[in-house]
Amino acid sequence: MSHRDITRRAFHAAAAAGVVGAFGGRAARGADPVYGAGVPLNGLRIFPSDNPWNQDISKRAVDPMSARILYRVGLDKPLHPDFGTVYQGAPNGIPYVVVRGTQLKVPVTFRYAGESDPGPYPIPNDAPIEGGPTATGDRHILIIDRDNAKLYELFSAYRSKIGNGWDAGGGAIFNLNSNALRPAGWTSADAAGLPIFPGLARYEEAVTLGAIRHALRFTVAKTRRGYVYPARHFASSATDVDLPPMGMRVRLKANYDIRAFPPQARVILTALKTYGMFLADNGGDWFLSGAPDPRWNDDDLHSLKKVKVRDFEVVTMGTVVTR
Repeated sequence: MSHRDITRRAFHAAAAAGVVGAFGGRAARGADPVYGAGVPLNGLRIFPSDNPWNQDISKRAVDPMSARILYRVGLDKPLHPDFGTVYQGAPNGIPYVVVRGTQLKVPVTFRYAGESDPGPYPIPNDAPIEGGPTATGDRHILIIDRDNAKLYELFSAYRSKIGNGWDAGGGAIFNLNSNALRPAGWTSADAAGLPIFPGLARYEEAVTLGAIRHALRFTVAKTRRGYVYPARHFASSATDVDLPPMGMRVRLKANYDIRAFPPQARVILTALKTYGMFLADNGGDWFLSGAPDPRWNDDDLHSLKKVKVRDFEVVTMGTVVTR
């Protein structure tokens, strides 16, 4: 029996015994740490089963604008895994930390306070920052309060020069037991007004459990002034209808042959066929988001670049909100 089979059987046995449950439930005795940076969630699903992130869209109709939008992005551009082990001396990807319900909450001052949840936020002193503590990029901080089933997300986060608080561009708080969306027109820690964490490819799912059962998150360089459900915000002034709106969902074509890909990549591609990925921010074209982990096989992940934009299709989008 493989190590993966042993791990999966142990997980299901723990679930049957009642030691692995929904958020706020007990963790498996003797399992990996429950709290800390990058710890496994023991297979817990983020948000309810009927949440858009968790819905199987493999049978949904293709949007009439699919061909035009994908052509506008660039049909031969590769799927780019924007995560892995280490890049330029820092963990490669968007990190997260799981905290206790008793974690001290600190004040956060927002540049975009009108569209941010005021907090305070339970940011531990050693909270991992995207790109590392000296990064100048998005500097996301993602915090899961496991005991209270809440997700806290910040972007452009820096420690305040005075006191124990933080300064950030914006922030959002999500109830992990709810399907509630941000107010219409509001951003989050992501341009589309979506949560970031549920869209990350994580080692625990891709390798330990052998399946990713939710949609993933991706970016493109040029987006439209518009958003579609479940996104709540756009981040562009361009009105070209061939540009993709925030919240657009794409999936890998069902007939795309993934059998020759290495195991880690094959699990990710299977998820892209079943759950697809949401356009969440402006960034590199077809850049796929994930959490850093020293156990990723970077060569396996790089094989994803064999997949091109032309191998996807846009799922029916519905009404595009442009104001």
